[in-house]
Amino acid sequence: MQRLVIIKTGDTIPSLRALRGDFEDWILAGMGLEAAQAEVVDVAAGQPLPQPTQAGGIVITGSHDMVTDRLEWSEQTASWLSDAVASGTPTLGICYGHQLLAHALGGRVDWNPRGKEMGTTSVTLLDAAFQDPLLGGLPATIDVHLAHSQSVLSLPPGAVHLAANPWDRYQAFRVGDCAWGVQFHPEFDAGIMRAYAAIEESSPGAQIFDTPIGGEILKRFASLVHLETREGR
Repeated sequence: MQRLVIIKTGDTIPSLRALRGDFEDWILAGMGLEAAQAEVVDVAAGQPLPQPTQAGGIVITGSHDMVTDRLEWSEQTASWLSDAVASGTPTLGICYGHQLLAHALGGRVDWNPRGKEMGTTSVTLLDAAFQDPLLGGLPATIDVHLAHSQSVLSLPPGAVHLAANPWDRYQAFRVGDCAWGVQFHPEFDAGIMRAYAAIEESSPGAQIFDTPIGGEILKRFASLVHLETREGR
């Protein structure tokens, strides 16, 4: 059975981590996987990455850092991701991971001129998404959880644009056959989203509600990596 490599690019809010765990825990829960089915590599803490070909699949987490800071660990991870995508390893970047993947492959990331996007909001799937292995078959408009200030402002060369909303043009993209970036957080639930909104003075009264879409996307990715989920036993 292949193992998932979760590239941990930071930690969640300390108070939330004490109650609910961290990004990698939510990703595994959303996929229906056991901890033993994944290797968590905390690149922000300096842990070394394996050879890209040793991973059955890759997920890059969110972070409270910014891609434009060009932190050493982040730039090293970007170089590694470029090799991983070239090797054909299924890859999913989430929020910071979405931006880092775009940066690694030649896209441009910077501050979103519209400011911070926070809360549960609608994203529209574009025509290319309807035949996409990860997003195909979902409703044309999906509700997702978002918490970010930076965005992908231009896609990598050859990337397929999959989703957008009025706040952020590039909510999802695919490069090749097996690498995806999603600006939203499929691992969040409404409780996690509320915890993030509560610490953001710039986002009073953000609309937040539960949505099943994130869990569906995570389980689809686990299936693409050929990982056996709890539901599949």
